[in-house]
Amino acid sequence: MKPATPSSMIEITLDTIRREVPHQFTLLQACRSAGIEVPTLCFLDGMTPASACRICMVEVEGSRVLVPACSRQVERGMVVRTDSERVRLARRMVMEFLASSVDLSLAPGAQEYVNRYGARPERYGSKDLPAPATVAQPVKVDNDLYVRDLSRCILCYRCVDACGEEAQNTFAISVAGRGFDARIATEFDRPLPDSACVFCGNCIGVCPTGALIFKSEHEMRRDGSWDESRQTQTDTICPYCGVGCALTLHVQDNRIVKATSPQDHTVTGGHLCIKGRFGWQFVQAPEK
Repeated sequence: MKPATPSSMIEITLDTIRREVPHQFTLLQACRSAGIEVPTLCFLDGMTPASACRICMVEVEGSRVLVPACSRQVERGMVVRTDSERVRLARRMVMEFLASSVDLSLAPGAQEYVNRYGARPERYGSKDLPAPATVAQPVKVDNDLYVRDLSRCILCYRCVDACGEEAQNTFAISVAGRGFDARIATEFDRPLPDSACVFCGNCIGVCPTGALIFKSEHEMRRDGSWDESRQTQTDTICPYCGVGCALTLHVQDNRIVKATSPQDHTVTGGHLCIKGRFGWQFVQAPEK
């Protein structure tokens, strides 16, 4: 983003303090530039805001309803409250609805929001009642690279956007169904190997809840050997071609367990191809 000139700056009020911000900022950008933390789940830097999760809602004076900070652009003279009781109530209810219908155990950020806003998801369920349909569905294991556990999916649309116009332009997955039946699926709900998926794994890279994870991580979590406290991360360059994609290798017990890419890297923007994301097994092949 180009440096803002004085003529492109406008004045708004954030939590009783007047601030000047670039006119093209969203409320989320304005809050972050002022050091004000606004929670997000579906938002990811570098991708078009989906405004799906509604955890970033803030109160704007004169607006009948709360507005999503991730997509609402600032306007001159705006008066914004980011932590009013109305805002906290809305965020608390969002987390209660999410945590009562999906498994958020692999989403530490979401768990932190549950605690911060005093959410009580047990109000909408009971250990004596059947698990919600979203949580009860089985894990989909139909390939050797990654696993889909849609009981953890919050329908944030990050994976759909990354598979589509935001990154890969493969359009292998989309939202199927309506209402309570809404879910992320391939065309005609086919197994991934029979779909248009090219196994770039960019959907894994953007998933905030662990609904999409490496098969290696899934298997290690299942047998109890996954331990992030024992893992190290090493940045390197993908060895397969001359593009220069950055890799972050996650290593446990002297073995690579997964590879990711930094979201802020100028070459990849966090995205990789199938070789960069999954093609590291040769490093630890027995004959090596």
